Amino acid sequence: MSTALAPPFTDRGPRPGQLDTFDQALVWVTVALLAWGLVMVYSASIAMPDNPKFSRYTPTHFLTRHLISVVVAFVAALIAFQTPVATWEKVAPWLFVASLLLLVLVLVPHVGKGVNGAKRWIPLGITGFQPSELAKFSVLLYAADYMVRKMEVKEKFFRAVMPMGVAVAVVGLLLLAEPDMGAFMVIAVIAMGILFLGGVNARMFFLIAAVLVLAFSLMIALSEFRRERIFAYLNPWTEAHALGKGYQLTHSLIAIGRGEIFGVGLGGSVEKLHWLPEAHTDFLLAVIGEEFGLVGVLCVIGLFFWMTRRMMHIGRQAIALDRVFAGLVAQGVGIWMGFQAFINIGVNLGALPTKGLTLPLMSFGGSAIMINLIAIAVVLRIDFENRGLMHGGRV
Repeated sequence: MSTALAPPFTDRGPRPGQLDTFDQALVWVTVALLAWGLVMVYSASIAMPDNPKFSRYTPTHFLTRHLISVVVAFVAALIAFQTPVATWEKVAPWLFVASLLLLVLVLVPHVGKGVNGAKRWIPLGITGFQPSELAKFSVLLYAADYMVRKMEVKEKFFRAVMPMGVAVAVVGLLLLAEPDMGAFMVIAVIAMGILFLGGVNARMFFLIAAVLVLAFSLMIALSEFRRERIFAYLNPWTEAHALGKGYQLTHSLIAIGRGEIFGVGLGGSVEKLHWLPEAHTDFLLAVIGEEFGLVGVLCVIGLFFWMTRRMMHIGRQAIALDRVFAGLVAQGVGIWMGFQAFINIGVNLGALPTKGLTLPLMSFGGSAIMINLIAIAVVLRIDFENRGLMHGGRV
């Protein structure tokens, strides 16, 4: 019999280069968000050199840096996609330890770089690295690996959940020392989501959730800075708040209000002209709302909703194939992207207090873009291996 018509899948499964062996739609949604984000970062930052604070920058400064970040992140994602899921499972504990060491390092005097009162970056020459972004990914992998290892004792609180809770608490304390409560919230939700999906007893899950709600409430109640943010969120239009903690929120709402249904057109935003701080990072959606209107905001929401839904499906598929670690990782990435996008969009629309979280894949920020793309590449690898197994191969 001729071998010319051999099937596309061998006993080792499909080859990574074959376009029909991974979720192309997920790739194109990711590319769409990256490309739109690139355009909006340029639009939101083009007028910044008019500000004396940024007078030494060119109009394309942030666009160039963001484009370089995307290219570097794309290369890192290609490497991540070539890495088998079994390898990620093996290195999960070590990656978690590495992220802890980096979170400690960023707090060391003369090592960590502070911006706007927060010490979150480690300078690397022309750029910087934000360890909290790596911590999100490493906690996700560690939690998934932990749940697989503790599957047989998941009904016992102190043997199954307590060690994981301590690990997340240590990460949280280091993040709060920066401070970066937003990143801690995302990490806590990722860990909780994986515990729930991993089959932890419902009574234990709701007990942990109650403890977390109480902990975050105390963090706010005991911090004057965080209390002011809550008061500013509740009534941002008073004179004290409109010129203080509520300044970003009021101008974000003005920007979105100006956009109405169809927006004022690309490049037509007024609020980005030194009225709205951090327009190219935390409040990029406000510029999208002003320039593309309600239609643009709904498109962003739709893209993130589809991405989250697709990742959850890939995770369920992996679990159905008895690949529990892979399934929990894919669903964990879905929770991460969906929750962080939800928080950022909610903050920009005035539905949630200001948190300092970027819009995944779209906002300016090299560390976030790179870690986000690596996480998505791991999900694509999981889907690739799923398809190989379903076609009779092996991984």
